[in-house]
Amino acid sequence: MKIEVDLVPKDERKEKPSNVLDVPFGTVFSDHMFSMRHDGEKWRDARIHPYGPISLSPAALCLHYGQAIFEGMKAYRRGERVLLFRPEMNFKRFNVSADRMVMPNIEVEVALHSLMELLKLESDWVPQVPGSSLYIRPTMIATEPKLGVRPSQEYLYYVILSPVGPYFKEGFSPVKIYVSDRYVRAVRGGTGAAKASGNYAASLLAGTDATKVGYSQVLWLDALERKWIEEVGTMNLFVRFDDEVATPPLSGSILPGITRDSVLTLINDYGLTAKERMISIDEIIEGLSSGKVREIFGCGTAAIIAPVGSLWYKDTAYEVSNGRTGELTRRLFDDLVGIQSGEREDPHDWIVQVE
Repeated sequence: MKIEVDLVPKDERKEKPSNVLDVPFGTVFSDHMFSMRHDGEKWRDARIHPYGPISLSPAALCLHYGQAIFEGMKAYRRGERVLLFRPEMNFKRFNVSADRMVMPNIEVEVALHSLMELLKLESDWVPQVPGSSLYIRPTMIATEPKLGVRPSQEYLYYVILSPVGPYFKEGFSPVKIYVSDRYVRAVRGGTGAAKASGNYAASLLAGTDATKVGYSQVLWLDALERKWIEEVGTMNLFVRFDDEVATPPLSGSILPGITRDSVLTLINDYGLTAKERMISIDEIIEGLSSGKVREIFGCGTAAIIAPVGSLWYKDTAYEVSNGRTGELTRRLFDDLVGIQSGEREDPHDWIVQVE
């Protein structure tokens, strides 16, 4: 694919953050972005150009009927090298989301090539601070100016970049999870397995309930019985019982996380038993009381691994692992961070170098 390049003059480029640790997530963006348009038949007008506003008709279908998807991934620095973690998996999942939302696919090779070209130009934006990264947000929106509930005939795909510090700015510490039994995130047959923008809008109300009691994330239960755990707002969830490490199966209402898949692989590498099975909230509460539940942790692009120190369910707080980080949780975090940053061996060839 031929990519037109329109660069910001060097004397007009932004000053990079002096300390990425002080930058709130998703508030600072690099000088350039990538975009291309789909005209109903093919992708065209591939460009790297200055970061800036997008012009949309007030009748654009994405604004009225929610045809919008995105991905989240990161670039890491290892000396002079810039590294990506399993980027092909993100773009494959992007196409799964596109299929569900009746949007055009982008060939994985095309998406990866265009990202590489953008990152080469913006490599100075990948921060040096250990644990920091350059967050990558590929997005597709329906742009046809037409009121009517049907798939758009025109789309915009774009990629923006944002330097971010470590998720745990004050050290790797447990998070507090609010279990929502009033609202649900998704139902089987719905859009829960797609990274669709509307899924996140629907989660905001439960998030405000969590904030009121001092909790930072929401754990969703299934939509039918309000009994089986599914996922946290920004993470998949794992529970370590006495003799197994379990996570809910991908039943159609859970996002298939790339970090989740990586965790399952590493757990098997450790010689532990990893199972994808139904887990009820009652089993977890009982396991916390009996001591059978040893650790709970979330995993996702933002946090990588997040230990859970407390659950709030039906107006009651339940402590997990005495409020401390479990041994397996710590090991997974250290190994994944080490692999992503190029500091540890990569036995599964997950790392791709930008070159």
